[in-house]
Amino acid sequence: MAAPDGPEVLLVEDDEPTRRMVTTNLGARGYRVTEAPDGESALRRWEQRRPDLVIVDLGLPGISGLAVIHRIRTDGATPILVLSARDQERDKVAALDAGADDYLTKPFGKAELLARISAIMRRVDRAGVSGGTSGPLEAGSLQLEPGRHEARVGETSLSLTPTEFRLLEALVRAAGDIVPHLQLARAGWPAETDPDLLWLKPHLARLRSKVEAAGGPAIVAVRGVGYRIVVEPEAAAPG
Repeated sequence: MAAPDGPEVLLVEDDEPTRRMVTTNLGARGYRVTEAPDGESALRRWEQRRPDLVIVDLGLPGISGLAVIHRIRTDGATPILVLSARDQERDKVAALDAGADDYLTKPFGKAELLARISAIMRRVDRAGVSGGTSGPLEAGSLQLEPGRHEARVGETSLSLTPTEFRLLEALVRAAGDIVPHLQLARAGWPAETDPDLLWLKPHLARLRSKVEAAGGPAIVAVRGVGYRIVVEPEAAAPG
């Protein structure tokens, strides 16, 4: 049997049966899986390999799963899928706020896990494929090149996750008009038929921080309606 030659996945999971099950199923579908049983080894493997996808449990010995996500997000846009037995809303929001792209609660079925991973990888592929609407976009000093998944403010490049890039693209394409919450959520998570609006706030907060820290236009919340990007200078509303 030939060795897998598909996307590389870093699997961070301290429960050995779960780790073996995920590794076996992904390997059978062509993914190359690197395992890490704790947060410390996960960060070492992340630095060494820079995988295409990270799957991480929150309840790890030593360095927590949230800390792993935070560290990866300081200098990487690799998509992150959380696997966790924690099913409280606050835990999901904390993981998304830290930078996770999706959250799957244990116990989960093999089919759902594979569907979530496939959806994430499709979104990444779309972000890097040129199409008829992938020409450069501008909003003041902010420039986007969707076909290359590149964003910059002036000469400063922005390190955005695929989800953040899709959200920013939707805002820029609206040219200052309000993008309603549901429309924005569907842009950010196109593979979800019913995206959770709770996902928007933490992702938009991180996106806003990155864009505005580089001197780009403000992203403002319009209470109860949606978000918009401020093309012309004006006082940013609290959101």
